[in-house]
Amino acid sequence: MIVTIVGTGYVGLVTGACLASIGHTVRCVDVSEERVEMIRAGQAPFYEPGLEELLSEGLESGRLSVTTDLAKAMENSVLSLIAVGTPSKVGALEPDLSYLETAARQIGEELRKSSDYHVVAVKSTVIPGTTRGVVQRVVEAASGRKPGEFGVAMNPEFLREGSAVEDFRNSDRIVIGQADARSGDVLADLYAYFDCEKLRVGIEEAELTKYASNALLSLLISFSNELAGLCEATAGTDVETVMEGLYLDRRLSPAVDGARVRPEILSYLRAGIGFGGSCLPKDVNALRVYGRLNGVPTPMMDAVMLTNTARPVRVVEMALKALGSLEGKTIALLGVAFKAGTDDLRSSPGLAILQALVARGAKVRAFDPFLSPKAAERAGLNGSYCPTLELAVKDADAVLITTGDPVFRNADWERLSSSMRGPVVIDGRNALRHVTLPAAVRYFPIGQGEQLVEAN
Repeated sequence: MIVTIVGTGYVGLVTGACLASIGHTVRCVDVSEERVEMIRAGQAPFYEPGLEELLSEGLESGRLSVTTDLAKAMENSVLSLIAVGTPSKVGALEPDLSYLETAARQIGEELRKSSDYHVVAVKSTVIPGTTRGVVQRVVEAASGRKPGEFGVAMNPEFLREGSAVEDFRNSDRIVIGQADARSGDVLADLYAYFDCEKLRVGIEEAELTKYASNALLSLLISFSNELAGLCEATAGTDVETVMEGLYLDRRLSPAVDGARVRPEILSYLRAGIGFGGSCLPKDVNALRVYGRLNGVPTPMMDAVMLTNTARPVRVVEMALKALGSLEGKTIALLGVAFKAGTDDLRSSPGLAILQALVARGAKVRAFDPFLSPKAAERAGLNGSYCPTLELAVKDADAVLITTGDPVFRNADWERLSSSMRGPVVIDGRNALRHVTLPAAVRYFPIGQGEQLVEAN
């Protein structure tokens, strides 16, 4: 099948490379000539394990191409997947649909030139009613065609940054929201290769399924962080021990043939510094706005965001308590991206912590194993970013860990701590919980109350 993909961000480029790898002819479109040239050279504009290998393979085979010319990309194409960003509006919670509307209009203008049946499918995350109320309406107006003369579908993605290629190639589900059976059949043909559950539903159901997935994950994270706060206030308790007791509920980790099965969903039931990235904060806020517009209160989602906002502040308070004052202190911030295994800084709780430390008079030296100095400079971190872990830690009064990257867990802490002014480690991800640290290191994990002294 010849497929056009509009947008080469995480979703669009991963989708394109993976579809090309299973035999489809994929033409990716982006407005940035610089980005297009980078991809043509086999370089991904962001870090994602396995993606550059797929890009090289697809480009070499000719099954994958990238262009700024939508008309060329849509020649003989039967399907356009819209995978543009839907970020929150500046200073607001609702999503910005301007990129989506532009893509829909341009696709519609191309459809006006042809009478061939073509399906327009939204892969971007959008609130219920957007595919029909915005995309279909704009395509209809720009093309001069009526729905049915072109197809409309909504095909949400369920990709995690850092494992997006693996998630796509080993999908656990494919959700096809269809305006009619003919539209859905084209998506079904696209995914015929995949041996997983395929759910064909209404368009609005597909839109809401994506939000339901991200809302649940955010809820689990905020529940874990709220529980961590309670443990921090309760002497003799440890959130990891409490969570272990929770995990053993057979409804969460059933025993199969006498062995415990730990579902991957439990990885979201872990305390940390809060969630970030391009999806969870934006999507939870969009769901709150959608509820408000429809007269449906969302107190649970409101509380999720309140807990998430408070968690980075709590970690900074731990640093303040450990050091007595942050004024003039040098803090090594280990982890700048929103989570380990990615270079994405969007809504990063690590960045929120960095800003809070600076506001309290601290000097911050940040390091992230996946963030290049050039990317750090683009993000405005050139004054505080260090290219190596050793430089970030040297002469620091404290280390504050904000991603659970194995680089930090496997580091030589004997050597690193000896280069610090004050060997204090505040572990916002509990990454070093089971690492033997030098005796001189004062270690402060999250989710742990004051230790009780046993009576003799």
